[in-house]
Amino acid sequence: MANRPDNAPTSEALAAEQWRADRLRRTVDVACALLRQARPPRGEAEALVAFVRARALELFPGREDVWTLVLAPRFARILDEFC
Repeated sequence: MANRPDNAPTSEALAAEQWRADRLRRTVDVACALLRQARPPRGEAEALVAFVRARALELFPGREDVWTLVLAPRFARILDEFC
């Protein structure tokens, strides 16, 4: 087994991070598809986006900056176009 620095992530930590990223990606993809295809009323659409945001912050606590920079604009465009 190769030596690794004490601060290097373990394979278990990397696998857990990948699992959370995959879960978030699937959640966002399903929500985006639902908004585009079902075209729910604006209130329902905003509730779905709020749920996805809560789920994202549950999976990645303290990373609201990523939501604000990446996902919020994506959902805003979809809401404006389809809802």
